[in-house]
Amino acid sequence: MGRECYQLDAKTPETIVCGLARGKNVVMRPLAYLIVALGAVYFLYQYSLKRMPVSDSGTSPTQAISLTGVRADLMQIAEAERANIAQSGQCAAMPEMLSSGAMSMDKPGRDGYTYEINCSGAADFQVVARHAPAPAGSSIRYPILAMDSLMQVREIQ
Repeated sequence: MGRECYQLDAKTPETIVCGLARGKNVVMRPLAYLIVALGAVYFLYQYSLKRMPVSDSGTSPTQAISLTGVRADLMQIAEAERANIAQSGQCAAMPEMLSSGAMSMDKPGRDGYTYEINCSGAADFQVVARHAPAPAGSSIRYPILAMDSLMQVREIQ
């Protein structure tokens, strides 16, 4: 880049200043663009986290992953219970189902949820997933989920 000279005052032509033309912002301009772009990306990231869909109202987005696993476990337990009822003619409790190897699960819980099977009659049952209550003042809510013998998942109180 060449040197350019400028007259500072039109009334006094002898006041001339010379300097580099357009060389001052070579580093600052791209840096400013980078900062603005990073700010926009950060804003979009924060906004998308707040707007992320959740599987149950009052739960956090990270709980959605855990609740999906809990629902899958409820389905597996209910299917094993239906197979057990078809084979033996009676409903079995959770410890019996685990010890018999009817399920690929090795423990009766996931991510703080514990599972139980409530039998009512020979062929009617309900598989329930419970979590310990959230600490007082916490905005997190742990729903209690249940699957019945008709394979319907719902939240219970």
